Amino acid sequence: MWKPEHRVAADRSGLRYPSDLTDAEWRRIEPEIPPAKRGGRPREVDLREVFNALRWMVRSGSPWRYLPTNLPPWEAVSQQTRRWIDAEVFAEMTHDLRALLRWMEGRDPNPSAVIFDSTTRQSTSESGARAGYDGYKRRKGSNVHIAVDTLGHLLALHVTPVRGCYGL
Repeated sequence: MWKPEHRVAADRSGLRYPSDLTDAEWRRIEPEIPPAKRGGRPREVDLREVFNALRWMVRSGSPWRYLPTNLPPWEAVSQQTRRWIDAEVFAEMTHDLRALLRWMEGRDPNPSAVIFDSTTRQSTSESGARAGYDGYKRRKGSNVHIAVDTLGHLLALHVTPVRGCYGL
């Protein structure tokens, strides 16, 4: 986990998009990225640009195929994102960020209490098999189960199909 030396507003004036990483942000993220596999083909895309493309998508809410042409191809971004998810890169970054935020609040970086909650979200026809049917609410959807610490920082999230009650 890294600790801030001091808090300085990042200069974002020379960036293409507001979502692009500054040099300081990339220096903090780069160590979390797993190295390329030995013996494989050399990378054809810059991982910082892939990360910028992923951030652009998250901020804009855009689908993969709508990535601007001055960012890496959507196929490369999608494939690399899948690799990072499988390697739990984002989970580790989230853990480090949560620990840093707790430390900045004067708390122990590791929470000692957890709060659990869940909610049902209505789905669309595109949800397919991951959505279940709740006969009580007469809706098709998914249950979202979350665990947060006492400051409200996410610890875990799990999505399951709705398994509704009939006749209760």
